[in-house]
Amino acid sequence: MIKDITIGQYFPFGSLIHRLDARTKLLLTMAYVVIIFIVGNFISLGFLTVSLLLYLAFTKVPAKIYLKALKPIVPFILITAILNIFYVEGTEVFQFYFLKITQEGLIRSAFVAIRILLLITASSALTYTTSPTELTDAIERLLKPLNRLHVDTHTFAMMMTIALRFIPTLIEETDKIMNAQKARGANIDTGSFLKRIKALIPILIPLLVSSFRRAKELADAMECRCYSGGEGRTKMKQPRFATRDICIGVLFLFIMASVIVLNFYFKGNVL
Repeated sequence: MIKDITIGQYFPFGSLIHRLDARTKLLLTMAYVVIIFIVGNFISLGFLTVSLLLYLAFTKVPAKIYLKALKPIVPFILITAILNIFYVEGTEVFQFYFLKITQEGLIRSAFVAIRILLLITASSALTYTTSPTELTDAIERLLKPLNRLHVDTHTFAMMMTIALRFIPTLIEETDKIMNAQKARGANIDTGSFLKRIKALIPILIPLLVSSFRRAKELADAMECRCYSGGEGRTKMKQPRFATRDICIGVLFLFIMASVIVLNFYFKGNVL
């Protein structure tokens, strides 16, 4: 399960999406997340799903990598779906004692599950196609107007990117610690729920110590390189919006308009 987590990783496949400006991809992802919560029927949700699948095809990232990103959140999706099935009032389909399944609950459950899948997949596509350095520059440039309010946007962007960048490192470290504990006879994968929770303690403590050690090493490395924040720093590569960024932006505006129109014309199916 640990190896299946791919959040924060970057896959340099050199596709059209990889060559987009990082600011474009970040803004598109944020806007897509907003649209996900705007859709109110399966027609517009289906249109949004097809649009995302086409976008993923242009990234050239293998489908199995996206499936790995979804695998760890399957339990969360199942819990959310079950809660919607049993706690939404409507036309009764099945009842077992106090548990009642309604038609509206089944529809809402499927709708919410698809929403979560789209949300995670779209967010994963951003990190898969954007390097940490590009993502840092994009966040810093988009938040630059906040400098007038004396907000240190460079430090904020750096913190976010470092946190995102170290997710794969911590996952790898956790896997090594778990294998080391198993080699010493630790029983992690079997037993009752409480036993499994207790078995995590010998894993979490070394992981916490390792995290502090890595943080100190990173701080020392930045100090040795005379890092002192964003003031006076220059960029070797100055990002610029290209024609492809404009075309993608116009296409996305068309998708937004289409979703709004589909919501309006299929009001009867709104959940």
